[in-house]
Amino acid sequence: MEFVLLLLMVTACAAITQDLTGKMFTFPQESNTAYVKLTPKRVDFGAITVCLRTITDLNRNHALFSLSATPSDSNAFLIYKPTADGIQIYVHGQAETFGAEDYKVNTWHSICSTWDSVTGVAQLWLDNKPFIRKYVGGARIRNPSIIIGQEQDSHGGGFDKTQSFVGMISDVHMWDYTLSACEIQEYMLDRNLTPGNVLNWKALDYRTYGRVLTEQKTTCSCTE
Repeated sequence: MEFVLLLLMVTACAAITQDLTGKMFTFPQESNTAYVKLTPKRVDFGAITVCLRTITDLNRNHALFSLSATPSDSNAFLIYKPTADGIQIYVHGQAETFGAEDYKVNTWHSICSTWDSVTGVAQLWLDNKPFIRKYVGGARIRNPSIIIGQEQDSHGGGFDKTQSFVGMISDVHMWDYTLSACEIQEYMLDRNLTPGNVLNWKALDYRTYGRVLTEQKTTCSCTE
């Protein structure tokens, strides 16, 4: 009985709201069981901005941020790194690829993506570099299931370990409007920024599943 209880605790940690400033989620191995489910403060979106920081050594395709709206709309808003060069933004299953040739392995990257249902236009920023705006279309997004670490092929599940994320993710924020270029620059440069009103890394409501670690994000400055 004690073993069963311990296994349940490891497999799915209880949902909590926590200030994760200075911390990161670590996904240490390829799997179809390790992920973080994020609980949004709002559930009806006519526009979206998502920002996060990530580091990985993956050369294969992998999901960076997965938002499913319904069982038939599992890629309602998806930030995806395919094997080929570029980063893809999906809205209601429609994808556009942005250059992102500077997305390197074993390097921390800051990524922001925006989308507006009125214009149907999406845009990507990588390490303070904006890419051209592209049309992906899309109606409003409602009742989201938001997951990092896996790509949802069905609403809240359908995970494939060959699309799983391995590495670290930090500073996840989401807004229900498109940030201005100046606001995105503030995020990129790690300056004062109004936290996300949908997902806020400083007050994040989340639940971890499988082998996911919440660790201190540390840097080392060594002097002789």
